[in-house]
Amino acid sequence: MEAHSEYKYQRAKERVKELKCFYTNLLAYCLVIPFLAYTNYSTTNFIWFVFPAFGWGLGLLLHGMKATGYNPFLGNNWEERKIREFMGDDKF
Repeated sequence: MEAHSEYKYQRAKERVKELKCFYTNLLAYCLVIPFLAYTNYSTTNFIWFVFPAFGWGLGLLLHGMKATGYNPFLGNNWEERKIREFMGDDKF
């Protein structure tokens, strides 16, 4: 039983690390994009800051989905269910 609790602890630790990385990315986005917008509006008439905002925002969305375990395509715990299924299968 000790190995199981150690495994759960390591998984929880990994999830916390993933969330921490996501929050760091989110903070950087919230600081950099307004700076880019300010720079854009004070230097030129062409609105270019939306391109990095959109690209980084899309990456941030995907990062957040991964960090929180949200997966609309395969459902929650799909990976765990497949692992259990393959462990029960004798042919792998």
